[in-house]
Amino acid sequence: MYGFAGKMLFIDLTNKTYNVEELSEQDARNFLGGHGLGAKVLFERMPAHTPVFAPESMLGFCTGPTNGSAALFGGRYTVVSKSPVTDGWNDANSGGNFGPQLKKAGYDAVFFSGISEKPVYVFIDNGAVEFRDASAIWGKTVIDTENAIRAELGDDKVGIAMIGPAGERMSHMAAIMNDTHRAAGRGGTGAVMGSKKLKALVVRGKTPIQVFDRAKMLEVSKEAVEWQKGPVAPIFDLFYNYGTASTYESQVYSGDTSVHNWDGTCKDLTDEEIKALAPQALDPKWRQKKYACNACPLGCGSIYKILEGKYPMEETGRPEYETVGAFGPMMMNKDPLVINQCNFLCNEYGFDTISAGATIAWLMDAYNKGEFTKDEIDGIDLAWGNGDAILQVMEKMCAGEGIGAVLQNGSKYSAEYYKKGEDCLVTAGGIEPPQHDSRFSTQLTRTYKYDPTPGRHTKGGFGGTYGNEPPEVKFNYSNTGEKDVAATENQEIVDSAGFCLFGGSAFGLPQGAVLKYLNAITGFNYTEEEWHRMGQRLFAIRHAFNLREGFRRKDCYITPKLEGKPPMKDGPLAGVTVDTEQMADNFFRVLKYDVETAMIPKDVLEWYGGMEKVIEDLYPEK
Repeated sequence: MYGFAGKMLFIDLTNKTYNVEELSEQDARNFLGGHGLGAKVLFERMPAHTPVFAPESMLGFCTGPTNGSAALFGGRYTVVSKSPVTDGWNDANSGGNFGPQLKKAGYDAVFFSGISEKPVYVFIDNGAVEFRDASAIWGKTVIDTENAIRAELGDDKVGIAMIGPAGERMSHMAAIMNDTHRAAGRGGTGAVMGSKKLKALVVRGKTPIQVFDRAKMLEVSKEAVEWQKGPVAPIFDLFYNYGTASTYESQVYSGDTSVHNWDGTCKDLTDEEIKALAPQALDPKWRQKKYACNACPLGCGSIYKILEGKYPMEETGRPEYETVGAFGPMMMNKDPLVINQCNFLCNEYGFDTISAGATIAWLMDAYNKGEFTKDEIDGIDLAWGNGDAILQVMEKMCAGEGIGAVLQNGSKYSAEYYKKGEDCLVTAGGIEPPQHDSRFSTQLTRTYKYDPTPGRHTKGGFGGTYGNEPPEVKFNYSNTGEKDVAATENQEIVDSAGFCLFGGSAFGLPQGAVLKYLNAITGFNYTEEEWHRMGQRLFAIRHAFNLREGFRRKDCYITPKLEGKPPMKDGPLAGVTVDTEQMADNFFRVLKYDVETAMIPKDVLEWYGGMEKVIEDLYPEK
């Protein structure tokens, strides 16, 4: 098949065995790759209600057809599993070079089950599979792990997806790291990997990825480059120069960024304090070089060298927008040195920065409301804006010691453990939301609450980072369904194909380019109707996983604060209350799901095609 390696690898870590299976053309056409293919495989092969850390629990690394094709923005792979946070479906994707390297090693996807008796890493070398003892690197941080594996193999170019100490301890916010600074971060993927005693998946290979019509693909790339130089050049250049935090200032002022654990506004900060954390202020002092993911013309990453202050670093990745927001205004911290050090520690120990920062913010809020004493949090004075205290708590989490041993599992887990602080929680489905306030992007509440992976701003729905309505504009809830479904279809395909979010957004690729790319790469010649059906199918397979686990619409929840209940009294979001349920009604109605339960009717599943196992499990014959 064009665009695919054509093989999937299934590894049993308990017995140190594996088998190779062909990827069928039907599954490739219907589910593409990424979370679509991953959900199909896990639904069919992982028993319902499997405990997250059981041997039968599966962990998958899935590429998409764009990986290795040279399609612009086609460098992302996806990790799939059950989530220790939600106990439901989880997928998290990451950029860098690992995805294309995995495919060139000979496989479209690699799935793990079982639990190794001792730490292990798996090395795939041009299709050959080898189990290697990882006892000597168990406990090492990310950079040391990368260096040790590359030294052992005598190759500094191998692709490595690994966990740090957070994953080894099965922290519920543990990420899977690759390319030093890139993370499949959300939902606890690293915890599942750690539960299997799997330290790393290492890949190397030269399998050529055949493209159906390379001339057509290059034509689409040329159109994209012209688009980036034309009408979208200002925003493209902004992200090119300053990365995901390039619009940080405007996002704080608009109310998009959390301030004071979602209770504050930009008025709580001075203009100088806001500007001090933006990359426009920090890049001239610290930036050494840019870096880009595979096949990316944007290159939103940069490397900092920070030699000043108490936390010098020879090399560290520039913090992403989410990290700046979480470790900055969310905790009223105004010190960029603290933010960069926390970012470095999260990358080194393998933590999701969104949940790590939000969990510390939860504790800070509860502490300042008198719900925790100083002695109860290891003698740390976690006053608002105390950067040194924030870093102390982060270090406790990295070590898994003291209060950090509890906090490493997230804010909801910690509130339940301590039986207090519930009033300070801000979560969606149990996970901490990103730095995009759904009272600002009102449509995000539907995505945060009802996506199969809740609390994600990168998931489908027309309220993503760039779907904002100004608060002064009265939002029309009556006709959101069709736009919501259309945007969801698009994002499902973008993710499963291996594209970056920026490739699927307006300033990355021109409208229609994703479909043109996929047809040029695969030769599947998707029609518009097939495109819409596939987008809905990809959402449905993830949603069906949760339905089989017993989730129904009534089980989905979001902190009322994120809906403006009660509404804020001051700032740019004053008076905003979001009608999440009306938007969800509209969404499910357009999808033709049962609106009350969010069940997918049998005839809808049949219309999707390729869902035989879903039909069998959700509608067993009596």
